[in-house]
Amino acid sequence: MHGGAARSRRYYAPDPRAEAEPRICDSPGCTAPGLFRAPKSRDALNQYWWFCLDHVRDYNRSWDYYRGMTPAQIEAELRRDATWQRPSWPLGRFGAFEDALADPLGVLTRPRPRPQPKRDEAPPALRRPLAVLGLDWPVAREDVKKRYKHLALAHHPDRHGGAPEAEEKLKEINAAYAALMRALRTAHE
Repeated sequence: MHGGAARSRRYYAPDPRAEAEPRICDSPGCTAPGLFRAPKSRDALNQYWWFCLDHVRDYNRSWDYYRGMTPAQIEAELRRDATWQRPSWPLGRFGAFEDALADPLGVLTRPRPRPQPKRDEAPPALRRPLAVLGLDWPVAREDVKKRYKHLALAHHPDRHGGAPEAEEKLKEINAAYAALMRALRTAHE
């Protein structure tokens, strides 16, 4: 005894199966002990036949879990086995939990792609400048320059006696021209 403390003894109840009579092989006509278990069917994997060594070997040679299944059913079964028969979802699709999951860096979820404008549709930032200059998308730099010169001459305040409306219109035309030329310059670089 260490330190004066008495150790307690543990008593275990005997295993009732140890005292039970040994199983007999479930193969018809065999009287050998059934020491080896084998599943009864694909649908009852937790229910067993008990065989002797020779008969369990015969059973294993003839056992085919996928017998009678179509290729689609086999593929579905293999996919379910990959996740231990539990449902799973691809990362980024958590259903009701998606809003609760905070993933600002996009590590756990795939970033949602931004909708891209169609090839014949102007980017949103250029729609207003195109409308001011009266141009359609897609547009070439030469067309923008030509249209700008025409509108700048037509709306110049000197041609309209210094009218404030003409001055505001010219400012709008200048801003639209600058925005389009900047966008077209970065697109070609």
